[in-house]
Amino acid sequence: MLRVIVFAPLLGAIILGLFGKRLSERIIALIACSSIAVSTIAAFAAFAKLLAQQPDSAGVRRISDTLFTWIQVGAFRADFAFMLDPLSGVMILFVTGVGLLIHIFATAYMSGEDSYYRFFTYLNLFMFMMITLVLADNYLMMFVGWEGVGLCSYLLIGYYFLRDYANDAAKKAFIVNRIGDFGFALGVMLIFYHFNTISFIDKTGIASVFTLAANKPIEDLASTALFAGGLTTIAILLFIGATGKSAQIPLYVWLPDAMAGPTPVSALIHAATMVTAGVYMIVRSNMIFGKAPMALTIVAVVGALTAFFAATIGIAQWNIKKVLAYSTVSQLGYMFLACGAGAFGPAFFHVVTHAFFKALLFLGSGSVIHAMHHNEDMRTMGGLSKYLKITFATMGAGTLAIAGFPLLSGFFSKDEILWKVRSSTVLPGSLGTILWLLGLLTAAITAIYMTRMMVITFFGEERFRNAHHDDHGHSGHDDHKAHDDKHGHDSHGGHGGNPHESPLAMTIPLIVLAILSVVGGFMGVPEGLAEKFLPHSLHHYTHSFYAFLQPVISVPVIAGNGGEALAKDHGAELVSTILSSIVALVAIGIGYLVFRGKPLMQMPAFLENKYFIDEIYDAVIVNPLKAISTTGLWKFVDVVIIDGSVNGLAKLVNLTGSGLRYLQPGITRLYAAFIFGGAVFVIGWFFYVVVNR
Repeated sequence: MLRVIVFAPLLGAIILGLFGKRLSERIIALIACSSIAVSTIAAFAAFAKLLAQQPDSAGVRRISDTLFTWIQVGAFRADFAFMLDPLSGVMILFVTGVGLLIHIFATAYMSGEDSYYRFFTYLNLFMFMMITLVLADNYLMMFVGWEGVGLCSYLLIGYYFLRDYANDAAKKAFIVNRIGDFGFALGVMLIFYHFNTISFIDKTGIASVFTLAANKPIEDLASTALFAGGLTTIAILLFIGATGKSAQIPLYVWLPDAMAGPTPVSALIHAATMVTAGVYMIVRSNMIFGKAPMALTIVAVVGALTAFFAATIGIAQWNIKKVLAYSTVSQLGYMFLACGAGAFGPAFFHVVTHAFFKALLFLGSGSVIHAMHHNEDMRTMGGLSKYLKITFATMGAGTLAIAGFPLLSGFFSKDEILWKVRSSTVLPGSLGTILWLLGLLTAAITAIYMTRMMVITFFGEERFRNAHHDDHGHSGHDDHKAHDDKHGHDSHGGHGGNPHESPLAMTIPLIVLAILSVVGGFMGVPEGLAEKFLPHSLHHYTHSFYAFLQPVISVPVIAGNGGEALAKDHGAELVSTILSSIVALVAIGIGYLVFRGKPLMQMPAFLENKYFIDEIYDAVIVNPLKAISTTGLWKFVDVVIIDGSVNGLAKLVNLTGSGLRYLQPGITRLYAAFIFGGAVFVIGWFFYVVVNR
């Protein structure tokens, strides 16, 4: 069953890659969606089998499948094997399920593209790589999927490869991710050095990494632990990999530019699946991080700063996809904040709820862009609620969910994160309180900028009637122009007609995701809320998500910072929940009132220009590297040293040959003279030796 989950998308990618150019759009869509549907059905069947299994001696339900031993050199062994446990089981359900909905959406959204088959080839290949990453039973297999999704991300971001902005964005994503991947690779090497294995599960004669890590002592919180080459070093290296894949400071800059790809790519790769791979990897490695409090502190601080930093940028963006891109960076920061506080369960719960509402919001933005003749600038929208009723209603549900509106999915996962940070037993001193306040402020900003996006897009004046549309449907204020419209102007309202609602293939996934965004949080109701408001008989069901994950997640506890007592205080937890609810509602109200009256209100230039971080990176890193490469490596090392050496050697050989050819002029008398001279030299040398002897 695990092989079906993994290889069905690969089979779809192979068929489309080899024969797709000769197939119709209908057949291509059928093959692409069917392969993911088979994988999804198999995932749910395998998950049902997992639930029916009896736990092992460690209390963990697990299904494993080893195809063969891939590499075995000395003590090093890496199996080509897959594993389904509570963590990968939950992950694979929404990766395949949400992936299927996005594939269905894309069949209509991408209709009319010249390379329709190529798009779905890449999309199926991405699903294969992502599933490999999730179901891997060791770090090397995970790294294969990790690098594979990076490759597919490059291909999909650069789908419109004839346009410079897409190529630049694809290269930027690829290079920035390689920086993080280098840290991940070093971390895996150090894991093998310490534990003599890279396996996630115990095997015959080989204990797993996590079994061995559980027996290690908790490392000191001193900064020297960073350089000791122990678990703290391993955790920091793994986190460096996660900062690249999951777009955290300082490697977040690729993700907003990745919006150059088609909108379904943004929904699948840069919202629901790939960017959460870093969070998944850290949650999977929770036993290592739980022994390294210094690493956890770094993860928490970076996550909190990223969440706040990206939220402040998101509030000033005009491109609808850029708003959601910075929102994704911010929400990923929340997940890392939770991981750093030792709340691995809530972090992963937010991964799940985020997949629902962020995929919904990206697909909803795609529906808006589809209706607006592929125009992404919100300043040329407005008043769309009466034309796009389903899109408006579903995006409204997603917006309320991400804003933390009470009882929606984002409310439960975000509130649990904030409370776990506030009552953390691993963050030193008052850092937990400081990060909790920063998280609360970020939640308020999130609610404001998401409300701003909805108000500018769906309410007020219909600005699209007066907007100038160029051939691409994009205003000059955007960072790049949208791709040429291949879908037919009439279906989008044309140049002046009313926008129309998207077809069923696009609206049905929106409706399904909206339902999940509304009710998905009830599988993880925080314990404090359940204790106060729900019958005792329901507690097991409302907290079932955390109970299900508990056997594979270690909750680190470092006594002495006061978090232990606070964590057990359900009254304080309820106060925190009420406070975060009030913050969300007030922020939504502020966002509506402010931007309803002034939808095009000018935002601070430094926010609109993203703190000029890209310009700083260009000045400090990119341009100097280009100068070194051009002047130093190319013009001096390559041209002067390497080419000079090769060309100089060739000239030397040429000159030597030119000199030696005078010894062979073809004149018989000269040859006789050479022979005579040689004979005289040999006889003379002979007499010289005899006389001196």
